[in-house]
Amino acid sequence: MLAAAGLALLSAVPAAAQGIGHTWFMRGSIVDTDETGPVVCIGKADGAEVGQVLDVYRNVPVPGGSYKGTGPAFRRQFVGHVRINHIYDDHFARVTVADGTPAKHDIVELRKN
Repeated sequence: MLAAAGLALLSAVPAAAQGIGHTWFMRGSIVDTDETGPVVCIGKADGAEVGQVLDVYRNVPVPGGSYKGTGPAFRRQFVGHVRINHIYDDHFARVTVADGTPAKHDIVELRKN
């Protein structure tokens, strides 16, 4: 009985890890881009809606910056806008570039008007 419970627990770990990955590591980023445009890690669970315009930022290293208290190691650089044109599911949406030069790994955020 104990062995069966252990196996059940171990098999649940990948599902839990996917949720953690979306919540903490990928949410709000451009995860892929192809001939039809970028895919962002924002979906229904984040309140995304077709037609929303998202600001796009790139993390840029700051010369002399570090994580040891001498200042930030990165700063956010505005690079453009994308518009949501298709929501796949709770986690992903297809966007089109409205302006600028968004690229894979850039950060997307909903405009706050």
